[in-house]
Amino acid sequence: MRRLEEHVMGKVTSRRAVLTAAAGAAGSALAAGCGGNGDENGGVTEETGPAPSEPPGGRALVATSEIPVGGGKVFEGEKVVVTQPEEGTFKAFSAVCTHQGCTVAGVEGGTINCACHGSKFRVADASVAAGPARRPLPQRQITVESGSIRLH
Repeated sequence: MRRLEEHVMGKVTSRRAVLTAAAGAAGSALAAGCGGNGDENGGVTEETGPAPSEPPGGRALVATSEIPVGGGKVFEGEKVVVTQPEEGTFKAFSAVCTHQGCTVAGVEGGTINCACHGSKFRVADASVAAGPARRPLPQRQITVESGSIRLH
């Protein structure tokens, strides 16, 4: 097997060494850019304070009043479906059908429904109510507080 070599600053260097050095330099530049002025305190300085982060409990997704009892709502952008199987109980599941990866279309008649091939999942636990899907929708983590549902 023939080894590729390049001339760098008057030295014969392997291609692997050149790529490794370039990757290391890029990583250092990226770390300095993300660290807030390249300091060693994770972006915390006296002038700026701590770096911003996601609020505790995740980001606000929807008001509890927007999720009907026995039904739910699909959030396509977040690929999540939120249901309220009984008054005051909220659940969240992946909105990606376990059959062939389509995003579920909606929630009606006590099931989360995929329009691609007709799979249906129960609003209470996302178990399969009708195929062709064979596996339930994976659960997603939410927090319900002060009339708001937050997605983690």
